[in-house]
Amino acid sequence: MSAFRTIVPPIKCQGIKTKLVPWIKSIVPAESKGLWVEPFMGSGVVAFNVRPRRALLADTNPHLINFYTAIRDGEITPSIAKGFLEKEGAMLLASGGEHFYTVRKRFNENGAPLDFLFLNRACFNGMIRFNRKGGFNVPFCRKPNRFAQAYITKITNQIQAVSDAMKIGEYDFVCQSFAETIAEAGSQDWIYCDPPYIERHADYFNGWIEEHENELEKSLAATPAKVILSTWHSNDYRTNTFIESLWSDYHMLTREHFYHVGAKEVNRNPMLEALLTNFKTQIPVPMDKEPVQLQLLEEAKKYKA
Repeated sequence: MSAFRTIVPPIKCQGIKTKLVPWIKSIVPAESKGLWVEPFMGSGVVAFNVRPRRALLADTNPHLINFYTAIRDGEITPSIAKGFLEKEGAMLLASGGEHFYTVRKRFNENGAPLDFLFLNRACFNGMIRFNRKGGFNVPFCRKPNRFAQAYITKITNQIQAVSDAMKIGEYDFVCQSFAETIAEAGSQDWIYCDPPYIERHADYFNGWIEEHENELEKSLAATPAKVILSTWHSNDYRTNTFIESLWSDYHMLTREHFYHVGAKEVNRNPMLEALLTNFKTQIPVPMDKEPVQLQLLEEAKKYKA
């Protein structure tokens, strides 16, 4: 398989799959013509790199949906973003960082997509976190000179790359539940699920608890589509017990991965990442030089027909 350059999207998210994209992409047939469905779009990094001809990208966070819809519709372009970030970045620097909280208040009142971009790229550790009232509440990263020209250029290049990826097909962005999104998939379609990792991520827009994990399993069990599910297998301290209790019928591949983004040190350790599928697949060839551990549990698992 030939090497390719991974598109890095302009929105940063916890648990972003940028380094795992080649691995995920390697088990999706290049000739697939079905609808690509993501009930948990997040940053969109997987879809923008798989580059399907037709995609349904959903999330319950309306700000993610509004941002990428604005790019698709030409309301946010690299030049528009450049002018906005230069202006707001200069005000951030002049205020010693206090302008961040002005933008945060403004965003929580009107939800403007460019304000969302500004906050995401200037907040602590690139986190996306909201309070119970739906207000963005991540603090400033304490770098008043955050939006240097090189950084703005990097962001605008990312916007251009995402825009170019969308131009090859039809991309629909919807704000709705994962159950509604999964129900729209047919037998020729592919569903890629990257839900908040149970017992690890606490910053999902609507929270994520055991009840949601159970509901997700039921929704995926009912779909005729092919399913790829990202989750965590284990780290040095504990194991994801839901793999055995809830996802034991699925075919599993694993590899080691290190997450740099996280508010807590305990969430920044090397972790064994798992891909669960409802179809049989060959073990993908490693796409980089990072430590890789692949595990195929053929004898221990029951596969879905």
